[in-house]
Amino acid sequence: MGRGRVQLKRIENKISRQVTFSKRRTGFLKKAHEISVLCDAEVALIVFSSKGKLFEYSTHSSMDTILERYERYAYAEKMLTAPQTETQASWTLESSKLKAKIEVLERNIRHYVGEDLEQLNLRELQYVEQQLETALKRIRTKKNQLMHESISELHKKEKELRDKNNSLSKKLKENEKNSEQQDSMLQVLQPHSVPSFATTSAPIFMGAAMREEELAQTHSVSTSMIPLWMIRHINQ
Repeated sequence: MGRGRVQLKRIENKISRQVTFSKRRTGFLKKAHEISVLCDAEVALIVFSSKGKLFEYSTHSSMDTILERYERYAYAEKMLTAPQTETQASWTLESSKLKAKIEVLERNIRHYVGEDLEQLNLRELQYVEQQLETALKRIRTKKNQLMHESISELHKKEKELRDKNNSLSKKLKENEKNSEQQDSMLQVLQPHSVPSFATTSAPIFMGAAMREEELAQTHSVSTSMIPLWMIRHINQ
């Protein structure tokens, strides 16, 4: 007797429902991986549990790329079939797209800061690790660039300060030299000290007068002793 067709309906037992979800989810992800490898297809699989937990699979961890491609394709197809005038439905679709992008970005941010990693498989964890390493390399490169620029700026300021210091030192030496030259000129232009003759003139004049008087007395004595004819001869 053949096996009858199983009727699909919601499993009422909570534990059985959770076990079935776990088994079917694993098989579903496995089938998505197989079709991507066998048929060289780009596959993106998104599953939310009854509790709102996200499970996803994407070819080569390119979920964002596949979603963007899907959005472009769906939007282009809608523009071909829909009228040119904007309707409320188009705005609703655009809003849904933006919300989906925001959710993807927020989920990626949580993964990059180490949150909600339990739902990721090995390949997805490797992708997150690769993204973090790439971002870290860019951060280090930018940091080293800023450090080199800061060091170059400091060297430039140091050179400017050294040049200013040398200029000030040169001006200071020139001022000192000019001051010394001015002091030397002032010393040369000052009058020499003249000796005072007030105390020595009187003795000199008195000595000269005494010698003249002695000479006169000697002359008078000598004339009185010399004969008259000899005096005349001397006077002539």
